[in-house]
Amino acid sequence: MLLAIIAACCSVSCAAGQPWVELKGQKFTVEIADSEQEHALGLMFRDQLAQDHGMLFVFGYEAPRSFWMKNTRIPLDIMYFDASLTLVSMSQNTPPCRQQQCPAYPSSGPAQYVLELNAGKASELGVVPGDRLVLHID
Repeated sequence: MLLAIIAACCSVSCAAGQPWVELKGQKFTVEIADSEQEHALGLMFRDQLAQDHGMLFVFGYEAPRSFWMKNTRIPLDIMYFDASLTLVSMSQNTPPCRQQQCPAYPSSGPAQYVLELNAGKASELGVVPGDRLVLHID
């Protein structure tokens, strides 16, 4: 019994240490992509993404950003946030691309953070430009 309690406490504290974001009152556990290699790989070659998970791309400065879906197998919502974590623009229901030439999906203004969630989440939550993202990534 004591071993079960210790195991349960350990799993709760380990889960509590995972980075997450909050958008429109909904929490999403996120993988952080903060290196050039992680930025390039993103969610490529994955067959699924849990409904309450996403990927947060963190850049060192604000700039116009452009993403593509090359080798990405799942449709995504791509949301661009500025340095103050305000939504600048988004590409909703962005389709996978398995071709050599894939279209780019640029931000409409400078962004420092990009959040990718399963396609349809932005619409489901009613996300609109000007919405704020809350980070819990320490």
